[in-house]
Amino acid sequence: MPTFDVVSEVNMQEVKNALDQANREAGTRFDFKDTNSTIEISGQDMTLSSSSADRLKALEQVLEEKLVKRQVSLKCLDRGEVTEGSKGTARRTIRIVAGISSDKAKEINKYIKDLGLKGVSGSIQGDALRVSGKKRDDLQEVISKLKEHDFNIPLQFNNFRD
Repeated sequence: MPTFDVVSEVNMQEVKNALDQANREAGTRFDFKDTNSTIEISGQDMTLSSSSADRLKALEQVLEEKLVKRQVSLKCLDRGEVTEGSKGTARRTIRIVAGISSDKAKEINKYIKDLGLKGVSGSIQGDALRVSGKKRDDLQEVISKLKEHDFNIPLQFNNFRD
C-alpha cells in the first residue's frame, strides 16, 4: 500500500546562515549606523534588538529577505510582541516553529478526508502525518491539493513509497 509523510521541517543551518548575513548587512548599512541593531539566536528563538521600533522593523525586513533567499519559509516564524526597553530601545523575539502540532495534524487529516478519495487515510505519528492509500494516483492528488491549500505552516512531503 503506497504511503507518504507530511512534515514541517526547517533547515536550521540555513536559518543561521541567513542570520549571519543579516547581522553583517546591519553592521555595514548606513541607516543602521549607531543603532546597535543585532540578531541573536538561542535554540529555536531569535532575538532582534535595535535602538528604535522603526529600525527594528527594518532589521526584521532584512532578516526576512535573507531567509527567503535561502529558501526558508516565513510561515515557520512565530513573531512575538515588540517590547520597549530603556532609552527607547526595542526588541522582539521570533520563534522558529518546526513540526506539525496535533491540532494542525487533525486539520490536515480532516482536509484529506473531505477530499473524498476512496481508500485514502491519514494517521498522526508524532510531529508528522502519514498518508496511505490504495492507489499512487490518489496520493499524488492529495499532495497537489495540500500544496494548493494554505495551512499557515510550511509543508514538505517525503518517504513516498509504493
